[in-house]
Amino acid sequence: MTNSADFPRQFARSRRFSLGVPRHFTVSPDGRRVLFVRTGSGTDPVGRLWQYEGGRERLLADPGLLVGTGTGAVPEEERLRRERARERSVGVVSYAVDDAAHLVAFALSGALWAVRTDGGAPFPVPAAGPVVDPRPSPDGRHIAYVSRRSFHVVDLAGADRRLAHAEGPEVSYGLAEYVAAESMNRLRGYWWAPDSRHLLVARVDTSPVERRYLSDPADPAKPPRTIPYPAAGTPNAEVSLHLLALNGERIAVNWDRGAYEYVVDAGWDAHGPFLAVQSRDQRIVRTLAVDPATGATEVLHERTDPAWVELVPGTPARTASGALVLPEDDGDTRYLTIGGRRVTPEGLQLDAVLGVEGDGVLFTASEDPLETHVWHHRPGHGNRRLSRGPGRYTGVGRGGTVVVAGLTPRGHEAGVVRDAEPDPATDGGVGTATNGGAAPASDGGADTATGAGMGTATRGGTPYGVITSLAEEPAVTPRPVHLTLGERKLHGALYLPSWHKEGTGKLPVLLDPYGGPGLQLVGRVRGWFSCVSQWFAEQGFAVLVVDGRGTPGRGPAWEKAVHGDQLTPALEDQVDALRAAGAHCGDLDLTRVAIRGWSFGGFLAAAAVLHRPDVFHAAVAGAPPTDQRLYDTHWKERFLGHPDKQPENYVRSSLVGNGHLLSRPLLLVHGLSDDNVAAAHTLRFSAELLAAGKPHSVLPLPGATHLPADDAVNEQLLHFQRDFLLDALADRAARG
Repeated sequence: MTNSADFPRQFARSRRFSLGVPRHFTVSPDGRRVLFVRTGSGTDPVGRLWQYEGGRERLLADPGLLVGTGTGAVPEEERLRRERARERSVGVVSYAVDDAAHLVAFALSGALWAVRTDGGAPFPVPAAGPVVDPRPSPDGRHIAYVSRRSFHVVDLAGADRRLAHAEGPEVSYGLAEYVAAESMNRLRGYWWAPDSRHLLVARVDTSPVERRYLSDPADPAKPPRTIPYPAAGTPNAEVSLHLLALNGERIAVNWDRGAYEYVVDAGWDAHGPFLAVQSRDQRIVRTLAVDPATGATEVLHERTDPAWVELVPGTPARTASGALVLPEDDGDTRYLTIGGRRVTPEGLQLDAVLGVEGDGVLFTASEDPLETHVWHHRPGHGNRRLSRGPGRYTGVGRGGTVVVAGLTPRGHEAGVVRDAEPDPATDGGVGTATNGGAAPASDGGADTATGAGMGTATRGGTPYGVITSLAEEPAVTPRPVHLTLGERKLHGALYLPSWHKEGTGKLPVLLDPYGGPGLQLVGRVRGWFSCVSQWFAEQGFAVLVVDGRGTPGRGPAWEKAVHGDQLTPALEDQVDALRAAGAHCGDLDLTRVAIRGWSFGGFLAAAAVLHRPDVFHAAVAGAPPTDQRLYDTHWKERFLGHPDKQPENYVRSSLVGNGHLLSRPLLLVHGLSDDNVAAAHTLRFSAELLAAGKPHSVLPLPGATHLPADDAVNEQLLHFQRDFLLDALADRAARG
């Protein structure tokens, strides 16, 4: 389907096609029930809580029936948590359950709610104040939560106990600090013990952290918002951990916080509490066991790397027998290890550990950088791939059931696989029992189930259900041609207009990269990003998307090729890929080349017209980090080191100081309420360009954060970028 005129509005109203997609899955211990969140349609932003059982869905909680049609204000701490999570919906956006998945707790407009999954209506639970991140105890008798930065536990009758009081406005209990949530993928700050009587709780003191003041120039009467932001080279928040008991006892967890100031993850399993800590230079990560009686710690494992230790989601973890589940980088492979033994083969790149049940481990990994699959490892049975067909999947499993969800060539899909353990006598499921080999491409139906229906089916004798996606069907259908480009075998996707016939004329080229750490845009999937690239193609461009060095999925050496220099390798790869694509497709006009991007992609776009005006002739840079010293400690020091010790890395990787080089049309776009990449990045760079006499354009977005949320803004941004780039390239063509 191609109706490009309708696409920008649809893209905005669907919040990048995220609305209506089922997510946040939880499987009950017996594997028979699946909880999830989904909005009412592909344009309805209100999240609702659902339960899937026996092929049927049942609505558990509808915010419209509980608090009315208005979404209501949320506490500031919750607003920040949602910004870090890039949350695009309202209503029920997250929840937590007890161990039996019988009691569900969630917050609506700051109020605490709960519902039992075996029947009955949701009910409010009295709380001491506005509620953030409520989580039931494993036995379902209590709910812990954060209110006004203090830590509370309440029983279902409303008897509330404040277990930790925030000693001042800079202190909080039970919340993740900025760099943990933004750069470490740790969005939580407390963990229940299995006995339901103790908790491991983080205390964060931001008093050492520099303050930033975000105001809204469009509303001068509104006071500025003060946020603690640890820029590269400046002090971090002080993070400590404490063992709290329901009877009021409190024990501090002891480790060398001076040497290991980052708490990258923590937990409490049957073997006791544990945590992972990291040095400031990020070259050492230690896994520590905690003595719950004294708070003393013991080193269980240490990972080191001369560049940085990559943090893998879901690790560390422990199996029922106590074996540590950890990643291990060696050569060009990131392995999964259990109990110190590699259980994945060379070339299978570990992406994340999704969960541990018994001695089995559920994880995601890539054999091919264009796909990410869900795998299960069980001692004596090796590794078994559970996801079938092309895509980027994730999952959650328990009790012999695995929910496999993700992006496929058809869009978002979610399947429920029952009896997921391998049958010794036959394949018997949605994957093959293997020590790393790929599953067959099809089993006569494995690749045909989509989110368009619901119910149960069979895959090779294995019960299989589909959880319905209500996401909008894009008005533009991506038509990527996957290419392997240049000496480094760069993975690229070329999008041509659906109306273009080969050999009938030259097309201006638009590079549309992210090109940085933590994100791949090139894959065998239909995501919002591929739809946007195709929309630009329908406007008359040949659009090229390339994942270069520094992007994930191709092994540690590929990721760490940008250590000390985040600009040169990334830009070289875009140039090399463009030239190789031009040699492959004669319809690409390399005399008219534009580039656009957001965040790191915006940085890369601006750098392209600064440093390679011989190749790139116009650029749109959205939210570009122009001065790497202004970015946060954990993210930026990972790649460039400490700015006081390696200042040259920051100089070579920044745009500031190079404004005098601009000779091509450049549009800078920035949200003025962006607390991640501050608007100062664009404003200071714009001032430098003006002082150097370099014409350029700036589009400020009042009230917008790093991910603009206003539907009208997001719709018009696509038109604005298109018009700017077409005009710039047309002017170049007119001038010859």
